[in-house]
Amino acid sequence: MLLAPFIDPNLGELKSRIAMAAMTRAFCGPNHTATRKMAEYYAARACNGVGLILTEGTIIHHTADGYNNVPYIETSEQCDSWRQVTNAVHAEGGKIFCQLWHCGRISHSDYTGGVPPLSSTNVAASGVNRQNNKPFGQPKAMTQRDIEEVIAQFVAAARNAMAAGFDGVELHCGHGYLIDQFFDSRINDRTDAYGGSVPNRCRFGLEVIGSVVESIGSSAVMARLSPSRDMGGLYDWPDLHDMLDYVIPAAHASGLRMLDISCANADYYATSGRIIRSVRKAWPGFLVGGASLSQEQAEAELKDGWLDMVTWGRALIANRDMPLRFQAGCSLMDFSRDMLATLD
Repeated sequence: MLLAPFIDPNLGELKSRIAMAAMTRAFCGPNHTATRKMAEYYAARACNGVGLILTEGTIIHHTADGYNNVPYIETSEQCDSWRQVTNAVHAEGGKIFCQLWHCGRISHSDYTGGVPPLSSTNVAASGVNRQNNKPFGQPKAMTQRDIEEVIAQFVAAARNAMAAGFDGVELHCGHGYLIDQFFDSRINDRTDAYGGSVPNRCRFGLEVIGSVVESIGSSAVMARLSPSRDMGGLYDWPDLHDMLDYVIPAAHASGLRMLDISCANADYYATSGRIIRSVRKAWPGFLVGGASLSQEQAEAELKDGWLDMVTWGRALIANRDMPLRFQAGCSLMDFSRDMLATLD
């Protein structure tokens, strides 16, 4: 199943069930534009059999940034720059989604034009921001007006992505960034309609999803969730099962039809694989996950119906021809951190 072409009701015809996970690479051009090198990087994966590419996190608005040298999709210049990427991937028969990203409090005013980062809370994230070696910035708890403006920014970014030729967008709702800062009761200390109860903490994320679906259509929207991940130990959402029981059917009711359960660099079976086994019972739509599976493990997840596509991240940095290696029965090159120094 993994290497065979297939047709999905939302995505259409794909070359394989291999998906490239969204990974921050930090090689943008001037004014946070996409570059020719980025186009070559993604096209090389599509050329070698990757069915779906999820781009690196792409900032929806200049006040949403929190990283060095990451691309945006806010201005006409930035939007136009992405066309070389989508054209290159499509020329190789691949599909590509733009991951839309708002960092929230995982940021600093150095990256937001001098204004405080926005969040569900006014409590700063603990630790030091490795992007500028400073403590994370003091965030501003979002007002109702802020919430409406950020939802509008997600919608505008989604429209820009479609205008740039993307097949769709992935809303980054995980990994401790803005939308996840509302989901997570360890962070969300609000007492208004966006905090406290499970439905309230899910409200902002569902409003983003619903608004983007309404704007560009359900067949072009995926959401990434990370209810369980490794953060120096297992880290689950508080009220995990109550959250899943509410947000999964509510997301489907909002028009979402594609879901990415992500765990980043963690043991799949202890984190996202465990969540997928719970989610699948309530999720009739397209479901993708993985990140660290062997070929044999990926085949088993597909055949048992847990997943529709399988993501890989670091393995696809190390092996741009990974699908061909699988097909030929060749071993994969090991990932090493020095591979992050170039975009190959």
